[in-house]
Amino acid sequence: MVSPMECHCYNNDPFDATMTRRTFLTRTSAGLGSAALANLLLPTSWATQAQARVGGLGTIPHFTPKAKRVIYLFMSGGPSHLDLYDYKPKLNEMHGQELPASVRGNERLTLMTRNQSHHLIAGSRYKFAKHGESGQEFSELLPNIAKIADDIAIIRSMHTEPINHDPAVTFVQTGGQLAGRPCMGSWLSYGLGNENENLPAFVVLLSVGRVEQPALSRYWHNGFLPSEHQGVQFQSQGDPVLFLTNPGGIDHEMRGEMIKGINDLNRLRYNDVGDAEILARIRQFELAYRMQTSVPELMDIKSEPESMLKMYGAEPGKASFANNCLLARRLAERGVRFIQLYHRGWDHHLELRKNLPEQCRQTDQASAALIQDLKQRRMLDDTLVIWGGEFGRTSYCQGELNDLHGRDHHPGCFTLWMAGGGIKGGFTLGKTDDFAYNIAEDPIHVHDFQATVLHQMGIDHERLTYKFKGRDFRLTDVAGKVIKPILA
Repeated sequence: MVSPMECHCYNNDPFDATMTRRTFLTRTSAGLGSAALANLLLPTSWATQAQARVGGLGTIPHFTPKAKRVIYLFMSGGPSHLDLYDYKPKLNEMHGQELPASVRGNERLTLMTRNQSHHLIAGSRYKFAKHGESGQEFSELLPNIAKIADDIAIIRSMHTEPINHDPAVTFVQTGGQLAGRPCMGSWLSYGLGNENENLPAFVVLLSVGRVEQPALSRYWHNGFLPSEHQGVQFQSQGDPVLFLTNPGGIDHEMRGEMIKGINDLNRLRYNDVGDAEILARIRQFELAYRMQTSVPELMDIKSEPESMLKMYGAEPGKASFANNCLLARRLAERGVRFIQLYHRGWDHHLELRKNLPEQCRQTDQASAALIQDLKQRRMLDDTLVIWGGEFGRTSYCQGELNDLHGRDHHPGCFTLWMAGGGIKGGFTLGKTDDFAYNIAEDPIHVHDFQATVLHQMGIDHERLTYKFKGRDFRLTDVAGKVIKPILA
């Protein structure tokens, strides 16, 4: 018997609505008859079916996973690694001097600093200290994250390829710089399915520090994967999910009858053309109906104890990173596979002295609280938590070297940390040079990071593929290797 999910493995183009039954039959090894029968016999939700896959996917998970879910705290804009995690006293010693040409090398610069007459070294204004038994170093701007030093693995030698925000975010989320490919959460939803029939497998939460770079919905898009694997944005204010509330004059029972009628028509259409995207649409309608009951309860954090709200710094009814971290834990408890938080405002081209501390105040407490909360609930062992942005910042200043200076984009090296889900706590990997400008030891590419996330979820990144336009695509493109030193 072939499940709806299994049908996706054979279809070269899930958006080909003109595909005939005969064409569909030639593209499947099990045959149309068994596929149609399976669709009639399976429950409307596929959340409870076995996770075995056939065809291009093979059996998933490929091996025993260390993590059941991922919470990705994405710091959109590019946090300054050398002011937060990568202490470089040499920068303070040479503050105000020209960054040596030998250090800059042939590194590409953005248009914002390429034509500066000088590229003066800007030392960090912040004190660093060692924390925990592991002795990991943190800036004074991160007092709470410093307290979980022994629970996290810090990678100081991350590097990427794009130098501007949009392609860089697209690259870290999808494995490609151009829009149109599925993001990491969509790949995991496609490969592993869903654990909760009343919630999506992939949820997105947004918060804003300073309004700068946009968080585009295509950063959590399904690309060429079936549309049911797209991330669903939940909102802290108003309708938890856009258009989820019934319009006036429509009650829950009436809405259910409407969806039943629509899906009856969709099934007739599916029987005519065999387009797997129709199956995805049927499941999306049914999930949305169930979410009308499950989501409002989930989003109501007033039910949390006052001590828990204080721990995160969360305020019910307010849109904030702290609220979203608490919601992330609630989503994880309910079996959501991939939870993506975007916190914007880290693009500090100017007024670093003013803006960086404010961003840290908004994120430091809640980031640490999430780790501590998961740990006390015994969920950290099988929850992979990630903290990081799309690139780092330059060790030279943008603009004049004064209280208003900032730092430009820097893809050559940056810092990211991971915790839980089989990751080694209290561990630092990689090293940059004395200027935090070039990688000196253990370079880790974005594709290596992506391969590692999939690995911890029980997936061989080279085997999770999807045929589109004649090519087998994967999250890591044609590269990537698992970062074994950080694995517990």
